[in-house]
Amino acid sequence: MKKLLILTNPYSGGKKGKKILNNILNVFSNTPYDLITTTHPNHPYEITRDMNMEEFSGICVIGGDGTMHEVINGMLSREDKNQIPIGLIPGGTGNSFMHDMDCLNPTDAAKQIMKFQSRKIDLIKIQTEQEIIYSFNVAGWGMPPDINILAEKMRWLGGQRYNIASLIEIMKFKKRECTLIIDNDNVIDDYSFVLCCNTIHTGKGMKIAPKAKVDDALIDVVAVKKTSRLKLFKLFPSIFSGKHIDDPVVNYHQVQSISIKPQMNSNLIIDGEIIGKTPCEMKILPKEIEVFN
Repeated sequence: MKKLLILTNPYSGGKKGKKILNNILNVFSNTPYDLITTTHPNHPYEITRDMNMEEFSGICVIGGDGTMHEVINGMLSREDKNQIPIGLIPGGTGNSFMHDMDCLNPTDAAKQIMKFQSRKIDLIKIQTEQEIIYSFNVAGWGMPPDINILAEKMRWLGGQRYNIASLIEIMKFKKRECTLIIDNDNVIDDYSFVLCCNTIHTGKGMKIAPKAKVDDALIDVVAVKKTSRLKLFKLFPSIFSGKHIDDPVVNYHQVQSISIKPQMNSNLIIDGEIIGKTPCEMKILPKEIEVFN
């Protein structure tokens, strides 16, 4: 019988990874496994890029969306192109992917993994001028990376730091002119932000792309046009219900490809991490990776 590889990130979600590990290890008591505790940034990427896949039947990730992102990108960078299923046990701050899976309890997630049932999900391939990055959750430009950078400076506020950082960035009211090429059609406008989604959720339970499915071979693009501060303040609460997409300032597209070319290049946020810069091209890769569900 092959082993399960358990990767735990002790720093994710306010350093609660160790506690989660202790609470769920009994779920794996009848299954052989190797346990690796990550020690530095990009460690999950390095492990899944270099590991001997023949030894394992799957990978169990204890961490947040950022840890899952590293594992997926490590697997897709392997020279031998081998893949095995990946399961996520929510241990991050936002846990956007597991919101979509409707499984936010770590013990329940571990029990689901132990059923060894899997499915294929889509990925978004992001090509920048410097690198190729794969997203399983969401890639954003405009306000979202600025919000994340600010929120990281306010970690003492816990999960609410993202909401507070969002309100601060609305007050700043930056100008962001951008050309979007959506399925080969050019659209030029001034945007507050553009999010390219594979999942419904982002941040702390925000239903940013309510029509999204992880296996529909489509990128859900949420492009919010520049509007007044007051309008953005009024729009913000509706993001948690998904009703924001009914507002005229929100353009919602379901596409196979999109390019983001701002007047001034800036950071991207991909699966909750500040990675890559514009300009960039994105396209959907249908059913590219296998996950336990």
